[in-house]
Amino acid sequence: MPRPVALITGPTSGLGEGFARRYAVDGYDLVLVARDVERLQRLAAELHDEAGAQIEVIPADLAVAADRAKVAERLGAGVQVLVNNAGFGTAGEFWSADLDVLQAQLDVNVTAVLQLTHAALPPMLAAGAGTVLNVASVAGLLPGRGSTYSASKAWVVSFSEGLANGLGGTGVGVYALCPGFVHTEFHERAGIEMAGTASFLWLEVDDVVRDTMVHVGKDTKNNRPVIIPGLQYKALTTGGRLVPRSVVRALTRVVGKGRGRT
Repeated sequence: MPRPVALITGPTSGLGEGFARRYAVDGYDLVLVARDVERLQRLAAELHDEAGAQIEVIPADLAVAADRAKVAERLGAGVQVLVNNAGFGTAGEFWSADLDVLQAQLDVNVTAVLQLTHAALPPMLAAGAGTVLNVASVAGLLPGRGSTYSASKAWVVSFSEGLANGLGGTGVGVYALCPGFVHTEFHERAGIEMAGTASFLWLEVDDVVRDTMVHVGKDTKNNRPVIIPGLQYKALTTGGRLVPRSVVRALTRVVGKGRGRT
């Protein structure tokens, strides 16, 4: 029988790479989407050699409409899993940031998730099975130091929850993964200073991927679409729902002090 296929955006490092490795080990063929062709090809060769996975590589910048359309076309041919992992944050203040960079962030974090999910769902629904995993953030659940990044991830959470409600009983599951701080290249690439962040707040890629896969595997009815890895972040987000928003904003200003981000 043909192997199932998972399409993963942003797989060349961090959580995207973690999910690519996990799905390859679990017997999936992969479609990997990223801008860095050299790293894509290197990862593809490694996963083929280690797990026997057939790998299709699509070089694409998801901030570019033509590239998003190219990936959407591939999704229209059908995959069993879509992992919308690509995304980025930016340092500095909103009012002084380059507007083109902010627009690119919105296009990658929001528009790509919208367009790729829209392309992936019809074949999944026709098959009566499929999984869409949208990588959001705890920043989408709590008012954070930043504005545009947090807002983009809040959109992903709300979008995923709404779809999960609408897809009940179809066999297709949609999830929003909301990790906190994870040891990846994310903050370095964004130019966000993280020195002094309490060690207990950091998560490891392998732990986040494992917890996510366990959650998806157990949630057969898709009635728990939001995934929050780590007991510390479960506690923080639960507390954030119980206390006034003004208190949460005050706390996040303290925690986020010195970490300028848009």
